[in-house]
Amino acid sequence: MKVRMTDEVREAVVKRAPVVALESTIIAHGMPYPQNLDMAERVENVVRKAGAIPATIAIVDGELRAGLSRDELAHFARTGPSIPKVSTRDIPFVLARKATGATTVASTMRLAAMAGIAVFATGGIGGAHREANATFDISNDLHEFALSDVAVVTAGAKAILDLPLTLEILETNGVPVVGFGTSEFPAFYSRGSGLGVPMRLDTPVEVAAMMQAKWRLCLKGGIVIANPIPAADEIPASEITPHVTRALAEAQAQGVGGKHVTPFLLKRITEITEGRSLRANIALVMNNARVAAEIAVAYAKV
Repeated sequence: MKVRMTDEVREAVVKRAPVVALESTIIAHGMPYPQNLDMAERVENVVRKAGAIPATIAIVDGELRAGLSRDELAHFARTGPSIPKVSTRDIPFVLARKATGATTVASTMRLAAMAGIAVFATGGIGGAHREANATFDISNDLHEFALSDVAVVTAGAKAILDLPLTLEILETNGVPVVGFGTSEFPAFYSRGSGLGVPMRLDTPVEVAAMMQAKWRLCLKGGIVIANPIPAADEIPASEITPHVTRALAEAQAQGVGGKHVTPFLLKRITEITEGRSLRANIALVMNNARVAAEIAVAYAKV
């Protein structure tokens, strides 16, 4: 099965020009309308400005897609909550029904790899939820990192997660976690988590060289490029942690579970912080898109 690409994405892939994959779940479920549409359009512009071609990944009417039109982006933004979140396990079901789905980090990685796109920019990756040692609530993102050859630029794992356990699972799966210009694992809204990263690289050229070396050695799987939120936009951990704790307690009290947890928590934290967390979320996505495009440009040269 093939991924249908827009003409410009296909031409760039064929020529081995820089391309950056973008996910659609962040549009449909990560932010409210119209901020989500504005974010999606701005992210694509950031990628272009840095010299790469954006390829938003999604499933549209049962078709795997890399690259969406402006009208399609608007459709995902406006009707977001009604569009199912699609992880890798859900792809065959959505295709069989010829339905539309918003791809998560895991499924975006899989489709990007199928399309020949090696770099992907997102906000925060999924991971092990708190109390996962009892509930086994662990995002499929961590499993996909061991399978798909894609470098993912992310502001760390979402602050609502168990970050030490998330890093431990990535290590167990043999997934490199690289701090981009940092020796500390970022925590989404916050630049630091108090947790170190096993590797640090400071330039896109170094990251591109590592990507090339890893896959030439036939070491299967992706790379986590942990890129901290800009200092001017961060919410320090000491400030955001009480809000996360409160939102988690509310989710538990309301019986919110499974794939509905993350959208609930992000929305609730936005409400509690009176929009500050949403502004931080948009800022980190823009920053990740810029860095991802710079890495894609460097990787195209090697």
